[in-house]
Amino acid sequence: MNLKKLIQFLLFLFFIKFLLFANNENQKDNNIKKEKLNISNVITEHLGDSHEWLIINIMNKKISIPLPIVLWNNGFEFFTSTAFFKSNVIKGKHGYYKMFSDKIYNTNKNGKLLIDKKGIPCNRKPLDFSMTKNVASIFLSSIILCFIFLKMKKRYKYNQIRWKLGIFLEAIILFIRDEIAIPYIGKKKYKKFFPFLLTFFFFILINNIMGLIPNFPNVTGNINITLALSLIMFFVTNINGSKSYWKHTFLMPNVPKLIKLILIPIELIGIFIRPFTLAIRLFANITAGHIIILSFICLIFIFKNIFAIGFSITFSLFISILEIMVSFLQSFIFTTISALLIGMSIKNYEKQIQQK
Repeated sequence: MNLKKLIQFLLFLFFIKFLLFANNENQKDNNIKKEKLNISNVITEHLGDSHEWLIINIMNKKISIPLPIVLWNNGFEFFTSTAFFKSNVIKGKHGYYKMFSDKIYNTNKNGKLLIDKKGIPCNRKPLDFSMTKNVASIFLSSIILCFIFLKMKKRYKYNQIRWKLGIFLEAIILFIRDEIAIPYIGKKKYKKFFPFLLTFFFFILINNIMGLIPNFPNVTGNINITLALSLIMFFVTNINGSKSYWKHTFLMPNVPKLIKLILIPIELIGIFIRPFTLAIRLFANITAGHIIILSFICLIFIFKNIFAIGFSITFSLFISILEIMVSFLQSFIFTTISALLIGMSIKNYEKQIQQK
């Protein structure tokens, strides 16, 4: 794909996103004319997770993908997301349920909710094991990755691939191996962790890119998912930690005992802080781009003039293009830091000192 075709594709993608967003906001504006546009609520709604995967809303008619809802309330309850949008209260085998702000609460047969001063229901919530749109997107991205790499495997002939996408992916894989895995982990041990690093990189990358597609979930903009990725890295790092690593972390050689008492708590806290900083970095960078784009688009509905339209579309398009670069960059950063932490944990520090 040359540069001209890429720009045309990005323009098409952006305008589809803009038209879908504008259409949804117009539907809300027609329903509630007296209320002012609340930008924070609009952005939160578009970035948040949901029990329903909305495709488009035309003339108050939703086109959406229904998702399964699984609840535990002294027994399992099974519904589809459409049931909650068709009826105010859902009767199950073990009680009555109502959805409020995309959260499901126990209620009575009349659907009564006890709302506190902050506008949050006080009703008990059943355990929710439902498939949300973020989970559905993760399944979809995993299927796409499996399809691409299985197809890539079949395309190899005489140890050379003849598929353009495969050649591009091969270059990325070699870059991760030669510039990230080997330098940080070492030639002798990198092969054990190389598949793990590749899985991290491509999983984050494809979900970053899918988040730019109109009305697709912003998976890596969800702190729960980025935290889960970071916790996986945390366990892999510490389970594979060498004796030398733990010794130099808690029993630092040639360090006075008084200083050790100060350093040990700091090192212990640092071990647990690393995954949180890694999760927040990915979450914040991906979410920030989406917030900026949505904020620019909201300016059109606030000012409602030609100047605002031109300004918003121009800068939103620029940020959208920048977001593609950020998608690759954040995938590399997450993978690089993971490789660095793995390398730190498996190295034999005594052997390094003797070599010096």
